[in-house]
Amino acid sequence: MLKRQFDKSRLPSRHVTEGPSRAPHRSYFYAMGLDAEDIAQPFVGVATCWNEAAPCNIALNRQAQAVKLGVKHAGGTPREFTTITVTDGIAMGHEGMRSSLASRDAIADTVELTMRGHCYDAIVGLAGCDKSLPGMMMAMVRLNVPSVFIYGGSILPGRLDGKDVTVQDVFEAVGQHQAGNYSDAQLAILERVACPSAGACGGQFTANTMACVSEAIGLALPNSSGAPAPYESRDQYCEASGEAVMTLLERNIRARDIVTLKSLQNAARVVACTGGSTNAGLHLPAIAHEAGIDFTLDDVCEVFRDTPYFVDLKPGGKYVAKDLYESGGVPVVMKELRKAGLIHEDCMTATGRTIGEELEMVDREADGRVIYPIATPITPTGGVVGLKGNLAPEGAIVKVAGMSEAEQVFTGPARVFDCEEDAFEAVKARKYKEGEVIVIRNEGPAGGPGMREMLATTAALSGQGMGKKVALITDGRFSGATRGFCVGHVGPEAAHGGPIALLRDGDLITIDAIKGEISVALTDDELAKRKEQWAGPRETIYASGALWKYAQLVGGAYLGAVTHPGARAEKHIYMDL
Repeated sequence: MLKRQFDKSRLPSRHVTEGPSRAPHRSYFYAMGLDAEDIAQPFVGVATCWNEAAPCNIALNRQAQAVKLGVKHAGGTPREFTTITVTDGIAMGHEGMRSSLASRDAIADTVELTMRGHCYDAIVGLAGCDKSLPGMMMAMVRLNVPSVFIYGGSILPGRLDGKDVTVQDVFEAVGQHQAGNYSDAQLAILERVACPSAGACGGQFTANTMACVSEAIGLALPNSSGAPAPYESRDQYCEASGEAVMTLLERNIRARDIVTLKSLQNAARVVACTGGSTNAGLHLPAIAHEAGIDFTLDDVCEVFRDTPYFVDLKPGGKYVAKDLYESGGVPVVMKELRKAGLIHEDCMTATGRTIGEELEMVDREADGRVIYPIATPITPTGGVVGLKGNLAPEGAIVKVAGMSEAEQVFTGPARVFDCEEDAFEAVKARKYKEGEVIVIRNEGPAGGPGMREMLATTAALSGQGMGKKVALITDGRFSGATRGFCVGHVGPEAAHGGPIALLRDGDLITIDAIKGEISVALTDDELAKRKEQWAGPRETIYASGALWKYAQLVGGAYLGAVTHPGARAEKHIYMDL
């Protein structure tokens, strides 16, 4: 590839490379093995979430090297740096889960600070685990630099007794073990084979959902999210992404030229039709916030409401990310959506072409096994549904992929718990009844703090065979691997005095995912009376440190649980300083 020539006089890196006054800065670059030609080129941040916390991130370091080759081939100077991740599978079911959502914003903040401090001109961001994907995309949109996102790839499925297994099966096996239906020896075998490679969880859980979002929204190259982490072919996508960011820089196509209201709507469509994680209802508004776009949980759910569900992925369906990739991946899914007029085709992408132009080049069709034709979907409405009512005035969200219509309406008495641990112990001891609505409160973004996921509890219920015999609601979150009638993001949260804080055992709760309603059989007067008697937010043990700081700053879940005023309040664009 012919190296492009760039004028650095208007790029951020001029502040650290140009003119006699920057001789001290240049001396640092020479110390790292750069030469005069390298220093004269644009600087591209290659940000990874590499660490040894979990398999999701372990392959990112190798993939970053391929990105750097692409940047170099196209006339840029790559500068690799890392940021944190908190991996949900490891953090799940204990106090560590409070760090998960807060890490999303810490990732965005640290990438922003690194880019600003070193005056990088563009970014290629690699991420593997749940919160690192939206965190990286939030940073790109916040900085508004030429940006390309790369997913680290999914894990390969394990095999046991002739069937594919994932970490979801292990979580659910814990419930079966507690119920006496699964032996110690069986559990020991399953845990050893369920996760056989590097990569993020294989079902359409949060990581793969947000990976699909990265393509649908236009920040990632088409089909780049699909190849599993161990596939060497990922290096080709990584190298191409390094080259692509240089094309964006040359054409001055920035992150907010790509992330628009229309592209956010495209992304929400892909979440719905794949039965994706409810966490997308949190992350899409947060990404929108960085661009100054109003796109709340209500708006996300409006898109979900009229989107058919036609991609058969776990946890609601049969298949995993590797199967979606082999069936043509996100491009084929979006091609089906286009047939029904459900895609905005004029949105710009990381290739420098529009999504419509990209879809014109897709020659594969739905295979009818993993990707159904949109004309004959699995269900006519999306796999994820928004709810509203007197129990959740700011809304709530539930995944219904894989549930029949009859299973989507539930009325029962409340069984109230003030934290997840209390609920998990009750479930473990079978101290609940069929037909109840289990309520877990004080787990919201501020009240937790950290808005924990309830996978340990929901998986235990499924493992006990009770996943369809009780419902569960919370102001916290659910893992993308959760199944059963589980309603999350109930807002306002208990810590903010929302109705969920006022519930008592026995209150009759109705959840109707077909009508999009969630209510408690209490009058406005009774709710007002209870509000007057409410003792205020539960005190937590987090009185200092990062989680205290997070609790002070974080806003409501329906706006994305964001921690700063966003693009609407900004007084400058980093790229233009």
